[in-house]
Amino acid sequence: MTGVPASAAGGTNRRPGSAPGGKLGAAAVNQASLWNIANILTMVRLVLVPGFVLLLLADGGYDPVWRAWAWAAFAVAMITDVFDGHLARTYNLVTDFGKIADPIADKAIMGSALVCLSWLGELPWWVTGVILGRELGITLLRFWVIRYGVIPASRGGKLKTLAQGTAVGMYVLALTGPLATLRFWMMAVAVLLTVITGLDYVRQAVVLRRRGMTAERAER
Repeated sequence: MTGVPASAAGGTNRRPGSAPGGKLGAAAVNQASLWNIANILTMVRLVLVPGFVLLLLADGGYDPVWRAWAWAAFAVAMITDVFDGHLARTYNLVTDFGKIADPIADKAIMGSALVCLSWLGELPWWVTGVILGRELGITLLRFWVIRYGVIPASRGGKLKTLAQGTAVGMYVLALTGPLATLRFWMMAVAVLLTVITGLDYVRQAVVLRRRGMTAERAER
């Protein structure tokens, strides 16, 4: 005899994973993994959304100083968007929470900026509609095919995000003259990339779903 209980020594009379508290222990590990730097940055971005809106609309929404502060908040949100995804992939910090919260945070900060700018009369509502409609549609597509796999972020999608962030950031600032003209063309590029990458995501979703359904039928 070793003096070690059979349950501790991995005795053969117990199935793997059936130890008391096994599920509870796994849940505790999964819960602890939520509190990583990537998820914290995502939550910071979510918290920034109401503050950004208040700054952008302060004093009627046309004060250059308040707009500059709003731009700073928007810039921080965009930077955290870059770093949280990079950290999650590099250090294996990807969690179910992050997969859901990250796109929500992205849509929240971008959507609030677009709606506020259109409400202030500085951005046509149809531009806001195209961008938000695309983002909502892609989110629904991801849920539509989630049982078959995840649609990866493409290079075009990343370029679209960069163009949108740059263009919206320029509109948040109270720019005049040539810079105001430049932001118009930057937004035009962002809208074009939004439409093109949106169509590509639809294609990927259809292909992924067909492959998944084919694989399911083959397993029956």
